[in-house]
Amino acid sequence: MRFLSPGFLFALLALAIPIIIHLFNFRKFKKVYFSNVRFLKSVQIQTSSRQHLKDRLILASRLLALSFLVFAFSRPYIPNSNDKNAYQSQVVSIFIDNSYSMEAVNKEGTLLDEAKRRAKEIASAYSLNDKFQLLTNDFEGRFQRLLNYDEFQRAVDEVQISAANRDLSQIIRRQEDVFLGEPNARKTVYVISDFQENILPQSSVQADSAVLVRLVRLKANSQPNISIDSVWFVSAIHKPGDSEQLVVRLRNNSDEEAESIPIKVALNRQQKAIGSLTIQPRTTSTDTLSFSGLKAGWQEGEIVITDFPVVFDDRFYFSFKVQPSIPLLIINGGLENEYLNSVYKSDLFFNVTNVSSGSINYSSLGNYPLVILNELAEISDGLIQQLKEYVSRGGSLMVFPELQSNQEGLKSLLQALRTDLPAEIVNAETKVTAINLQHPVFKGVFENIPQKLDLPVAKKYLRYTIQNNTTRQSVLDFPGRMTFFSDYRMGKGKIYLSAVPLNPETSNFARHSVFVPIMYQTALLSLQDQNLYHKLNIDQVVELPKLTLSSNQTLKLRRDKFEAIPDLRQNENASQIYVADQIRQTGNYELLKNDSLLAILSFNDPGPESDLSYAGDRTIEAKFPGHKIDLITPAAGSMQGAVKAINQGTSLWKLCIILSLLFLAVEIFLIRFYKKSQTKAIKLE
Repeated sequence: MRFLSPGFLFALLALAIPIIIHLFNFRKFKKVYFSNVRFLKSVQIQTSSRQHLKDRLILASRLLALSFLVFAFSRPYIPNSNDKNAYQSQVVSIFIDNSYSMEAVNKEGTLLDEAKRRAKEIASAYSLNDKFQLLTNDFEGRFQRLLNYDEFQRAVDEVQISAANRDLSQIIRRQEDVFLGEPNARKTVYVISDFQENILPQSSVQADSAVLVRLVRLKANSQPNISIDSVWFVSAIHKPGDSEQLVVRLRNNSDEEAESIPIKVALNRQQKAIGSLTIQPRTTSTDTLSFSGLKAGWQEGEIVITDFPVVFDDRFYFSFKVQPSIPLLIINGGLENEYLNSVYKSDLFFNVTNVSSGSINYSSLGNYPLVILNELAEISDGLIQQLKEYVSRGGSLMVFPELQSNQEGLKSLLQALRTDLPAEIVNAETKVTAINLQHPVFKGVFENIPQKLDLPVAKKYLRYTIQNNTTRQSVLDFPGRMTFFSDYRMGKGKIYLSAVPLNPETSNFARHSVFVPIMYQTALLSLQDQNLYHKLNIDQVVELPKLTLSSNQTLKLRRDKFEAIPDLRQNENASQIYVADQIRQTGNYELLKNDSLLAILSFNDPGPESDLSYAGDRTIEAKFPGHKIDLITPAAGSMQGAVKAINQGTSLWKLCIILSLLFLAVEIFLIRFYKKSQTKAIKLE
């Protein structure tokens, strides 16, 4: 046992006062004469013996009452085993989990409100000279410093719910950073959280052995929760006025079935579709919602479900662009091809530009999602280099060979694009024997697949050698898996390679029924897909097609009154927008170049917070091998006393007060009642 104020122990000298009073009886005796004392002698002896016992008991109770009163002022305590320097200056780092799951409720209100209250109670258990750090999931730089008690209290009041999410390793590592400037202080970290399973890191937590780790677990009421897991379109191509099919996947994060969860889809703040889903426990389920009537341009989408009481994950944001048209470039070695013009010019959605091989504007290649080489006899080195860069950046290139001259130019181009290479021109009628109906160009083309398909026939064609390490994916094949029409990938782009030109002398491909869907779908598939949405704190880099900015132009991300300037980094094939921690709230954000809209970027919560499953005590302790931690579950009332008890050990001053009062009561009892019993005894004699 130790004393917090041992100086008060000198007051024990006051115990000498009742002892002195007991040893010296200062009362004056009065003589009383009796004629015969023979009958009083035995009574006198008996009374004296009882009086001495009474005096000794009263003396003992007085001494004990006074002693325990002195001990109470000396504040005795039983120290903890690790409490060698309990009363030196202290630095305390308190982490408040402000993730979305802290919006759950219990009898104290929301978990975040309770966490803020508990943080204040913890701070109040320390002295005014101790220093504090407040930390949240946001890891704000302004909190990477030590605060006094009053500053800490004000900072706690400012804590709000955030989409950020950290694990225990990141939290404790960040807390320990603030201790570097206080090497001689006693260091303690508190983590106040509901301890969802996602807060636990994959590996063990490496905590400094000199730092005391105390985890404060808050418990929420058990409640079901449905969240929006993901969304996607059945078709990645969006045309004005077309019917769209949006697939919504919901997740049931509880152990109970969720019945008839309503779903609403809004575009540009107008409701477009509704639906409902019933989801089995701990599973996902999808619903396909249809709508139409979209206009060209960027679309801001929002999905809303109704799921009380947990509502932080009931909204999901997405965005996409409806293309007004697709610009196509056809580079002709001779005259324009009537079949290509017939396919594309019949639909106003395609904007076709025909140029000759000698009048190509290389700088404008990036404006065309699809470039078609139509029977080029010669291909210059400059064009080869430009087409290689064009494909690497995400462009689609379709090649129809010229069969009247040598293939050196085509061979050089295909070597640069790392596809199969031309070998020889074959003058023999050959029929296509294989069709890859799983290829994206045939998606949705056939309602019913006939057993025997009528496939194209070639009279004269270019045979390609099959190279190793290519990304070839066949569309139509000759016997022996020889290429008739194949698909290759390079970088972010695609190469479509045909074995025949588009003229009736070499094949019936241009007149065949598969020609139109192949040409139509390849043009649509040339549009680069943009992600419908991004995840906060995970997708910190957003990649977009190559952007060009002048010296006086900047990019801005804007939503309502919020505005930020993201970091732009250019690479060979694309532009990268670094949002880092600038975006903290879910929603749709406009990406602007000056005041010109470039894109709409959507950000959503990463998702783990929706699963309200909590880690057990043993699971948490297992993450701290070789390090003793205090796992605290607060009871009703203030934590101040509990924290003081942990800091100081077991405090005994209250017990001393109780014992002091108890012995004073014993003294009073002895004085009042013990005397009456003696009087009765004398009368009986």
